[in-house]
Amino acid sequence: MKEETRYIFSKGELTRKDHSIRFKHDKGNLYLPIKDTKELFCFEDITISTKIIDLFAKTGIVLHFFNYYGHYSGTFYPREYLLSGNLTVKQAQTYLDKKRRLDIAKAIVQGIANNIYTTLYHYYRHGKIEIKIFLDWLRQDVPNLLLSVQNIKQLLMVEGTIWSRFYQTFAIFLPEDFILYKRIKRPPDNPINALISFGNSLLYAKTLSQIYHTHLDPTISFLHEPGESRFSLCLDLCEVFKPIIVYKTIFECVNNRKLTVGRHFMKELNYCILNETGRKIFIQSFENRLNEVFQHPKLKRKITYKQAIRLDAYKLIKFILEDKPFIPFILEEKM
Repeated sequence: MKEETRYIFSKGELTRKDHSIRFKHDKGNLYLPIKDTKELFCFEDITISTKIIDLFAKTGIVLHFFNYYGHYSGTFYPREYLLSGNLTVKQAQTYLDKKRRLDIAKAIVQGIANNIYTTLYHYYRHGKIEIKIFLDWLRQDVPNLLLSVQNIKQLLMVEGTIWSRFYQTFAIFLPEDFILYKRIKRPPDNPINALISFGNSLLYAKTLSQIYHTHLDPTISFLHEPGESRFSLCLDLCEVFKPIIVYKTIFECVNNRKLTVGRHFMKELNYCILNETGRKIFIQSFENRLNEVFQHPKLKRKITYKQAIRLDAYKLIKFILEDKPFIPFILEEKM
């Protein structure tokens, strides 16, 4: 598989050299082939010129920036090469149609519940029977709650309850150092909050890269309110993949002791962040899971979870244009 995603952890300068991207840093020059590079993740101060930006725009390379604390800062999003005025109009009309918007948003929340269920069922099968109460609630009660929801505000309350109860299960199968007592986002105040924030930021950026290769407008969303200075559709589409990609990566890294509090985290004032070694370990596991291959039962071919994100974007287009039911990716069914 081609290495389409590149991660930069050092300060330096990005320039063009023939058919390569040259990254000049204190240890020398690193050359990245243009034709194989689809996205760059930058975790340090990077100097770039208008020439390299023009190159990224022409070749469709997406550039994601993260700050010192590992928080997502922004994205250089090349001019869109897949434009559809018709779809943009229909996407906005779907947002304005309260019933259709609610249908999409409910499907996303049900997708979150489905994938949390499958993620946690692994631990139930391996003897963590305390999880059963939550699993039964996800399978039996959540669908009924969603049927009774009348608006987005009520739906967000149901979603919040799902995540809150999910976090409470961490004490059952994670070491004490990684138990989540309260979800704190900015700033993350302990190792588990730091991992969740970092993983969610990576997935948000990955989702934006996938939307870029569709005709969807990333600023028009359905579960989350469209807002200024953010690609809110990314927040929608990445929600159902968080249990599969972000949380499974966290559980693997923590339970297999790839990441430990003493070796891979830094505490600064009220911040807790991964150090560089910790980030690299987490990113490697994150990429492995994102690029994990499985057989898609309907397409009859092998795909990755990264491709599944783009397929969900295509499902949304089908709903917007053709009223085909929107059912986000279900881990249990692999489709």
